[in-house]
Amino acid sequence: MPELDAVRGVAILLVLLVHGFASRYGIRLRGVPGVFLRFTSGGWLGVNLFFVLSGFLITGILLDSKSRTLYYRNFYIRRALRILPAYYALLLLLVLTKASSIQFAALSLIYLANLTPLFGVAISYGPLWSLAVEEHFYLLWPLLVKRTKMWGLTVTTVALIIACPLLRAQFFLMHGNLLYINSYTWLVVDGLATGSLIAIQLRSRFGSRKITGLIGGCTIIICIAVIYAGKGYGILTRTRLLGAMFQVTVWNLFFAGVLLLLLLTFSGKLAHVQKVPGLAYLGSISYGLYLIHLQIFRWYDQVLADVRPRMAPENATFQVMWIRFAVVVTISIAIASLSRKYFEERFLSMKDRLAPSADHVRPDQIPAECQSAGTTKELWIK
Repeated sequence: MPELDAVRGVAILLVLLVHGFASRYGIRLRGVPGVFLRFTSGGWLGVNLFFVLSGFLITGILLDSKSRTLYYRNFYIRRALRILPAYYALLLLLVLTKASSIQFAALSLIYLANLTPLFGVAISYGPLWSLAVEEHFYLLWPLLVKRTKMWGLTVTTVALIIACPLLRAQFFLMHGNLLYINSYTWLVVDGLATGSLIAIQLRSRFGSRKITGLIGGCTIIICIAVIYAGKGYGILTRTRLLGAMFQVTVWNLFFAGVLLLLLLTFSGKLAHVQKVPGLAYLGSISYGLYLIHLQIFRWYDQVLADVRPRMAPENATFQVMWIRFAVVVTISIAIASLSRKYFEERFLSMKDRLAPSADHVRPDQIPAECQSAGTTKELWIK
């Protein structure tokens, strides 16, 4: 769905900013630089935006093709061709360059990167935890969609959105914080469930443009009100119970509201918004960029430590921070672009031949409960 590349672009930009600034330098500066660093500290929300977007897209694909023959085969072949080549190439790179432990790479090979602490293995490469969460979702969700009616799927998604905050509260009370366990699938899958709920809503009798706009707008307003009312009680930090439970939930719902309004925008008079050149391009290479960028940041810091030790993080000026960010992001974009064009596309070109997508489904092949809204790409047109 290239119409959402700009949204993907925003998500990956947030991730680049947090790794380029706040996670490396903190927020020790004052004035405008300090404000900027504080802003980039929220870049982790890019992952939540990816989760909501992924839940929406994947659930839509599954709903639109659930009555087709080779339902499971087509879905998993298309996912494998999209995800596995670049993912396994990165794991090989991490092992060969000793940027990751063998134990972590072995567990990541079967998508347990987010659960390695359970095996006594440190997470050697952070970006892989969220990919593991999505893979767990891909493993179980197709079965649930296939065997569950729309109302049952709705109940399940709502149950997940409610259960995750309760589980986060339990873990917080047991451990005092979520620092080392906030990547566990059962604590963060509500982001994917929130996106799934959007896909379900758009295919229901509540999927009209008017209702969709109303739901999206009200959701955003409610989330902003909750953040404002709860900021004095710790809603903006996961070091207090309220934030540990609901901070992620509020942002997931906020992104869901934004996504609903964007879907309407992309089919209306402001459709050109989807074609913001820079963001759309970042979105088109976001997967490879997400995979490689942190390792490029690491290599840059290692070289700098040898060549210019006086430019270490504790001594870095705002200008030095920006130089680091510009150099690393430029290199990362170049690598991701080359990977997409000369490596990933070789596998992506096989998708429609080996496993035709839902776009090729005849109207009579779409489940009756989904026909009211049409196929995925037509949802917001109606």
